[in-house]
Amino acid sequence: MWRAHQGKEALRAIFDPDLDPREAARLLDRFLAWAQRSRLEPFVKLGRTIRTHRAGILAALELGINNGRTEGLNRRVRAITRRAFGFHSANAVAAIVMLCCGPVELQLPHDSTTNQ
Repeated sequence: MWRAHQGKEALRAIFDPDLDPREAARLLDRFLAWAQRSRLEPFVKLGRTIRTHRAGILAALELGINNGRTEGLNRRVRAITRRAFGFHSANAVAAIVMLCCGPVELQLPHDSTTNQ
């Protein structure tokens, strides 16, 4: 149990927002090596999955982009469509979604045209 807790905390430390991307890559490699040797089957499987998606994980850490806003908007739209079950047309549902969510404007952290 203690080894599993240590592994979880090591993985959590990789996603610290104050961490330099090179340091995060080094910690990720250390975690992957530990997970491979751990003999805890869930961590071995997690290590294989992370190794497959390593480049994308490091790119997300470097750019600071995640899909949190998209998932939040998706949750809101799904809740609205559940409430709108009795509407007579899809246009009415689209109108209520636009009314509740408004125009969506995302500003990416690396987009230099919007930071001027």
